Amino acid sequence: MTIQSHVQLGKSGVTENFIKTLQDHFRKHDMVKVSVLKNAGREREKIHGFAEEILKILGKNYTAKTIGFTIFLKKWRKPVR
Repeated sequence: MTIQSHVQLGKSGVTENFIKTLQDHFRKHDMVKVSVLKNAGREREKIHGFAEEILKILGKNYTAKTIGFTIFLKKWRKPVR
């Protein structure tokens, strides 16, 4: 079992299919790296907005960290405070 997986976020943004893809990756991996493509928007505020939107949908067991144009999502066993 690998620890990290990789997904790309494109011009469609955060959609139902994107969230389903993330959930599928979290079944096998503890951490998912989301690369934000140029056509999705490369402003820092927009990338932080994507991260917040993803966390809101996934729930309290997940955390996010943004570095550059990448969002690192981590799944925890217990809800994060």
